[in-house]
Amino acid sequence: MTEITTLSQFLTTANTQFQIYDLGRRVQHIDMLAFHQIDSLLAPYPYPIQGHAQFAIVFWQQQQQPYIWFVKLPLDEQGLLSPAPRTQFIKMILEALGRDPTQALTDEQQEQLANHPFSFKPNQHKLALFNALVRLQLGQAASSQYEFAAQYLSGQAPTDNWQQLGLQGLADICVRAHQFDHLNDIINAFDQAPIEVQSALCQCLEHITVEADLAERLFAKMSQAEPELKVMYLAALASNTQLSMSAIMQLDEQQLLNDNSLITIAARNWLALKNDATRKVYLEALAKQPQHFFNQVFADIVAIPSLRQGLLSDLRHPDRSIQLATAIGGLFKATSL
Repeated sequence: MTEITTLSQFLTTANTQFQIYDLGRRVQHIDMLAFHQIDSLLAPYPYPIQGHAQFAIVFWQQQQQPYIWFVKLPLDEQGLLSPAPRTQFIKMILEALGRDPTQALTDEQQEQLANHPFSFKPNQHKLALFNALVRLQLGQAASSQYEFAAQYLSGQAPTDNWQQLGLQGLADICVRAHQFDHLNDIINAFDQAPIEVQSALCQCLEHITVEADLAERLFAKMSQAEPELKVMYLAALASNTQLSMSAIMQLDEQQLLNDNSLITIAARNWLALKNDATRKVYLEALAKQPQHFFNQVFADIVAIPSLRQGLLSDLRHPDRSIQLATAIGGLFKATSL
């Protein structure tokens, strides 16, 4: 048998169909060709978080129920999967299967493999959205919470019954926004539903591609919201780069680019930082924070492949404030220790 050196190779040899989802920054599907490049150490992981790749492998054999592994693997300085841990993970899988990847997994083996040293547990919001996305992609029915969530958002249940809503039901509605009249119901909820429901919807929407009408409503809500609520609408705009950029500029004008909004932008709205002007505003605001905070956030975002070149250029950009130059000096000092 050919030696198995990648996860893709293992899953293919085991006669499984599989899908990969990132669960680090935003819950999103990773294209199969892209994952093969990542898995073969030919391309950096596109969505690193705190020096790691955090992803879910969903795989199934014939008509069986899908298995899910949540995998967290360290990345090297180039953003590639670190070879040794990846090899160790594959070796562990093969040993658990008695070195025969073609055999069907027993429940005991699945339990053993689900609790490996490289596993992690996503938070409840990411888990709800992930479950909703997988059910939709595999053509499965939505969760049992979906029906009440649909009734509530369409106005068939009293507004004050919001505490009966389940996060999973709202996640199901958000990923199925193109079905029935769910999109209009979600848009209307941002005018009519209690803030608790709006917050839960935003936590779902920050992971998916939001339709233009809904994005416009979220931006309007952010513009009108109290300062402490603006960040939740900002995160929900993550998929709309143009409005994310406008939101960041607006927060800067209002002097509201604080530690909370800076972290949110790094974690969810990072695509807006590909724009030179937006990134400059972001870095200037970041430089007003304590040095250790600047160092930590900069190290996190410079690891994102799509931002790396721009951020490295910014380190030597002549058009920067003294405050930013000082913060960059502090960063170099810390990294050279």
